[in-house]
Amino acid sequence: MKKSIIAFFLTLIGFSLSVPAQIQTNILVQIVKAEDERRFDKTLEDLMKSANPKIRTRAALAAGRIGNEKAIEALINLLENDKETEVRAMAAFALGEIESIKASDAILKILSDTKNPNEVRARAVEAAGKIAAANAVGEKSKDLGKAILDNLEFENSRGNASNRDVILLGLTAVLRSRPEGADSAAAKFLTNPDARIRTDAGNTMTRIRAKNANDALRLMLMKDSEPAARANAARALGAAEDKGALNLLLDAATQDEDSRVRVSAIRALGGLKEAKAADKLLERGNYLFSTLRANPSNSKTKVNPVEKNELLEIAAALGRLLPNSNNDQAVEFLNKLRQADRFTSPETEIALARIAPKIYVDSVVGDAENLFGNDWRTVSSAFQGLGEIANLEANKETDAIKSQTRVLLVQLISGWLRIDPKVKAKTKVDSAIPDLLRAFAAFKSENTSGIMREILELEIETDVFIRAAIAEILGEQPVGKKENIEALNKAFTYSILRDKTYNDATLAVMDALFKLDKKEAAASLLIAMSSTDYLVRKKAFEWLGDKDLQKELPGLPTILENALAKKKNQLSTFSLNSKLGVLLNTNADYTRAVSRKNGSVKAVLTTEKGAFTIDLMPEDAPLTVDNFIKLARAGYFNGLAVHRVVPNFVMQDGDPRGDGNGGPGWEIRCEMNMLAYERGAVGMALSGKDTGGSQWFVTHSPQPHLDGGYTIFGRVNESDMKIVDAIVRGDRILSVKIVEAVSRQGAKTPRKK
Repeated sequence: MKKSIIAFFLTLIGFSLSVPAQIQTNILVQIVKAEDERRFDKTLEDLMKSANPKIRTRAALAAGRIGNEKAIEALINLLENDKETEVRAMAAFALGEIESIKASDAILKILSDTKNPNEVRARAVEAAGKIAAANAVGEKSKDLGKAILDNLEFENSRGNASNRDVILLGLTAVLRSRPEGADSAAAKFLTNPDARIRTDAGNTMTRIRAKNANDALRLMLMKDSEPAARANAARALGAAEDKGALNLLLDAATQDEDSRVRVSAIRALGGLKEAKAADKLLERGNYLFSTLRANPSNSKTKVNPVEKNELLEIAAALGRLLPNSNNDQAVEFLNKLRQADRFTSPETEIALARIAPKIYVDSVVGDAENLFGNDWRTVSSAFQGLGEIANLEANKETDAIKSQTRVLLVQLISGWLRIDPKVKAKTKVDSAIPDLLRAFAAFKSENTSGIMREILELEIETDVFIRAAIAEILGEQPVGKKENIEALNKAFTYSILRDKTYNDATLAVMDALFKLDKKEAAASLLIAMSSTDYLVRKKAFEWLGDKDLQKELPGLPTILENALAKKKNQLSTFSLNSKLGVLLNTNADYTRAVSRKNGSVKAVLTTEKGAFTIDLMPEDAPLTVDNFIKLARAGYFNGLAVHRVVPNFVMQDGDPRGDGNGGPGWEIRCEMNMLAYERGAVGMALSGKDTGGSQWFVTHSPQPHLDGGYTIFGRVNESDMKIVDAIVRGDRILSVKIVEAVSRQGAKTPRKK
């Protein structure tokens, strides 16, 4: 008995000694601070050599997030030599995040040996896809693509012994790298026993527009028990333009019990462009309208019943199926839908402009005098509809409509310029003006540049997103116009001196200058190197590093080298001038953020459709979670309208402007992690790396192509996803309440005062 007890305690002691200690808070702070500063230096290098494998793993992740090629050698060492599988897998993931072709040989070495642990091979396959996609030209990228296919083939040959992670990450790597033979490799997994694998195989087939497995996809659409798999089968058939699947898609679009399948089939029908599909879609649309009228409870949802998502998909499909047809039934349906949602949806405006362009333009002309007095969303939708007229197929009748629309757009621009600034502010009409300018630019008129320059040169336009739109338009004009360069240089000076809340105009102007004349852009780019905004400096580094430009200006490499010596590629400390692209966190902030644990904090969101809870994941994205909590506790999200809903994709919120451009006045860094975008994943919306702020989204279904590209910082459980699924664009988030668990000592998780 004594011997058994001693052995038992020795086992316990041995076990406790073999389990690595958790990472100390002060070390986590060092790591997160380095990430926040985009700084790879000796601190992280030393931590990657720690005796604690958890520290090595976390430091490797930081190196990947920072993205500095200087970390590649240390990461390769971990990948090839570390004794811990977890560390090696993270090293592979980090190399994929850096996306440098310099890591390709190490990744190929791992993938060439199927005896490597599955976890390591899975992340190496993922890395191969990212590296090949970022370096599309070259033999190494071809080798990476072949290695991905070889590993998928190996897993397929193993039958029940195959590894799920290698397959799933391999299917996503295929759609990123698109090697020759990708369609055949992906098609083999459409009949896999695992529903998630079938779903992802359908996603890959859709995104590479494969046409080699239509029979399998049709069977999948008819009989698969998993709604997400059926939905992706519908998408893939649409991408393949399989007109033989027309009737199957019509059945799915009108009869499937799951809305995700229905909307995917509706979109696929739009892609087939078979006009005879319109009758059944109109029948379905009118049926949805009749059920809304028959159900008194729908009055509680005002203009946003859940059926609106499906109705808008039908409208968009009709626009593609019946171009320039003047179909009476479609016009009647669309006008009914436009009135029901108060003309605020661009889908209905664009569809009517496609189907009956003369009727649509005349309707806008009839309301032109009152247009700017409407809800800015109505105005924006009308401008998007007018812009669609530019895409009409050319003939005598449509040419006349296009000419009429061009004149109308010029009149609308002129009318907007005459509006009193106080009226603009009150009506928020400026939020719709980028769509007006883009609509006019779509017609490619000879006076496009002149009108855009005039708006910039008047110096009366202070809206940052209008200036950004003008810069984008000028950047697409023919090169060689000195007037455009001069106007953009002037706009750059204006934006870099005055824009304190958004950097969109500054970045757009820099991009336009570089497109039109690299050499002429150099002066502004050199000024941008001294900006307090890290993202502005980062873009300047990128463009000034252009090889062709450096041939014309041989002194540029020395200038860049000096800038690197001054750490211009890192973030500077907080500036009173602006919160854009600077360090906003203190040691206390880092400590609070890394002290939270997964499962300890939730966000309860009350919406007009009901309440749902986000389980926040601070261990995987500490600064992102901390930022979200800070905004929520300040009441930032309360009352905001959901500005984007794409059924079977995402519901998105967090924009105070409501047009998809807004944010809190600062940007946070990305915290990419190994979490997957499954149904109910909560991620940060971006307009490029490290541009997150306040906009977040929830996925309606698996979206593997988002993995490693957008920070996941929370989850919504399946029960609460019923509320998320019911949300329609325009619904409001009434309140967000943060609930933190109490520690064993009775103290709450540290929070910022």
